[in-house]
Amino acid sequence: MSARSTAGQVIRCKAAVAWEAGRPLVIEEVEVAPPQAMEVRLKILFTSLCHTDVYFWEAKGQTPVFPRIFGHEAGGVVESVGEGVTELKPGDHVLPVFTGECGDCRHCKSEESNMCDLLRINTDRGVMLSDGKTRFSINGKPIYHFVGTSTFSEYTVVHVGCVAKVNPAAPLDKICVLSCGISTGLGATLNVAKPTKGSTVAIFGLGAVGLAAAEGARIVGASRIIGVDLNPNRFEEAKKFGCNEFVNPKDYDKPVQEVLAEMTNGGVDRSVECRGNINAMISAFECVHDGWGVAVLVGVPNKDDAFKTHPVNFLNERTLKGTFFGNYKPRSDLPSVVEKYINKELELEKFITHEVAFSDINKAFDYMLAGEGIRCLIRMDT
Repeated sequence: MSARSTAGQVIRCKAAVAWEAGRPLVIEEVEVAPPQAMEVRLKILFTSLCHTDVYFWEAKGQTPVFPRIFGHEAGGVVESVGEGVTELKPGDHVLPVFTGECGDCRHCKSEESNMCDLLRINTDRGVMLSDGKTRFSINGKPIYHFVGTSTFSEYTVVHVGCVAKVNPAAPLDKICVLSCGISTGLGATLNVAKPTKGSTVAIFGLGAVGLAAAEGARIVGASRIIGVDLNPNRFEEAKKFGCNEFVNPKDYDKPVQEVLAEMTNGGVDRSVECRGNINAMISAFECVHDGWGVAVLVGVPNKDDAFKTHPVNFLNERTLKGTFFGNYKPRSDLPSVVEKYINKELELEKFITHEVAFSDINKAFDYMLAGEGIRCLIRMDT
């Protein structure tokens, strides 16, 4: 299908539809409506599975929204644009992103924030902002969107503020993983923790986000990158991302923050917590050195968790920060992250440990549920 033949028309294509919670996705023929004002229709070429997709597919603890098309880490090309879209044109290489940048709100105008008022992530909304309707349907029945992206479809419609235009020289089958987890961990280190060359950094949780945080520490030249995880099987893989020391809290009869303080003559310079476990968050803060230590929280805790530490830890000039999507503004900042990959500063191939055809997308879920690998690439054209 060429853009000329499909612009303004309904496109029929294949999509992996989640009809109900926890059930295998079903490859269906769906109808994808044309983009409306400030929307873009994309042809997805590559997508990958993130833990967030699995979490909401399982519908644990949220109001379920089904039937739904999941997926939010992807790379593709613009097929057509809606009214008012001037910064993108058919054929542009893009990364759709689960959060956005309207460019007009206070957050977007601030150099410090990436938390757009209009396009901030909303996991409950299954429709488009402009008219409260879906762009997906099967025989007239609406199929709901997921975080404004729904990349488990050969074509999808996304708000223009959630689309980052990138250098076409960058292979989409590699940079697609920058749409979510990898940028989140990388930015947590580079943009928020900001370690310096020769510093000591502790990474709590060595999943995809934690490994990306370690990659950030490797890029800046941290001398000691200490991986902290309850699963020792992750330690060997983490060496590829710069980790050169490892701590398993289960191996000690004292709090891990005390272990790290003893290892580092009073504490690490920076720590990044990527598990979402409240105890790991507290340990990540209490393990940084007084006077200059900075801890950054990335993981999402349970809604009833409470962060408890003695106020003197703050008075002794330790700093605690939080971050969302690594403090990257999607449209403004992701193109520069892609350039880091092109310039061989950032290594992405090592994050992609599995690959499946779109027709085998449920295998990607199997890998993640079994804890195998880091990212599974899903090729839409096979």
